[in-house]
Amino acid sequence: MHPNLIQLNEVAQVDQLISASDPRPLVIFKHSRSCGTSAQAFDELLDHLDASEADARYAIVTVQTHRDVSTAVSRLLGVRHETPQALIVQDGKVVWSASHFRVTAEAVNAAIKRLQSSEGGSSGPEKSVRL
Repeated sequence: MHPNLIQLNEVAQVDQLISASDPRPLVIFKHSRSCGTSAQAFDELLDHLDASEADARYAIVTVQTHRDVSTAVSRLLGVRHETPQALIVQDGKVVWSASHFRVTAEAVNAAIKRLQSSEGGSSGPEKSVRL
């Protein structure tokens, strides 16, 4: 596991990290150990972590072993569950999301850069504002 990646094992961790997503954004990655697409997306996330100097927190939940945590992420953030799925959270709200083959190091990096360079920070979910 990457040293900058927090493993989410309990719902309380999700609450704490979402609450702390201002001003430092949170990237949550929902991962399936039995899915090749998820393995590829996880490699992309690791590539991003290795190359990025972004001031963000990173967390991962493995859906097979922590289904309750995965469900809590979806419920608390108001997003549909997908695996693999990357969510960027700022001020307690999802400001960018991607799933399946759209989870790339380049996409995560670009989204964080846009978020951190935008004056107001978050502008709502990705469906309203594409970062």
